[in-house]
Amino acid sequence: MKKSDIPAVMAVLKKEVKKLPLPYVTDVSMRTSDPFKVLISCILSLRTKDATTKETSERLFKKAGTPEELASLGVKEIEKAIYPAGFYKVKARTIKNISKKLIKRYRSKVPDSIEELLKFKGVGRKTANLVLTRGYNLPGICVDTHVHRITNRWGLIKTKSPDETESALRNILPKRYWIIINDLLVAYGQNICVPVSPRCSECEIYKYCKRVNVSTSR
Repeated sequence: MKKSDIPAVMAVLKKEVKKLPLPYVTDVSMRTSDPFKVLISCILSLRTKDATTKETSERLFKKAGTPEELASLGVKEIEKAIYPAGFYKVKARTIKNISKKLIKRYRSKVPDSIEELLKFKGVGRKTANLVLTRGYNLPGICVDTHVHRITNRWGLIKTKSPDETESALRNILPKRYWIIINDLLVAYGQNICVPVSPRCSECEIYKYCKRVNVSTSR
């Protein structure tokens, strides 16, 4: 894929993704416009299937939906609410500690800058960018496994890690696509451009894709 193909590809993706389930964190941000819930659901989503993220996030938010409410819960209670999210015991401690730090240092308001968000243990660039884009509608490029895999599969970039992919995309991707690229590629990556044996026969952007490292497809 060439840089000049980006607008055409994005137009097709916007159309195709309307037919697919929304990633849960995107759904949360659209329904609540709450940066705190975006932050917590994103932490729960790490190494966890989307259906489990939805189940555990909603169960947790029924118990506690603010930093004060979450900080008041015991770690074991949080663990029970978010099981079976991946690494749920670690995430329970992370969530409680983040809630306490938000209260103590940020007056319970989630920061709206990557630099401040990265000061929280358990928050990496993916989560920080997602809070900016989905929680505050600010420019950022959230690169998860789908964005990293698909943009490399296209042949648009050639990178070895999500952080490298973010840097490369900041240089090549028009800014009007920064906020939406994660939503589009997560939905597409979960349903069409899957990690193993992607559904190339169903892909509407097949003609643009170099299919880098794709050995089998459907």
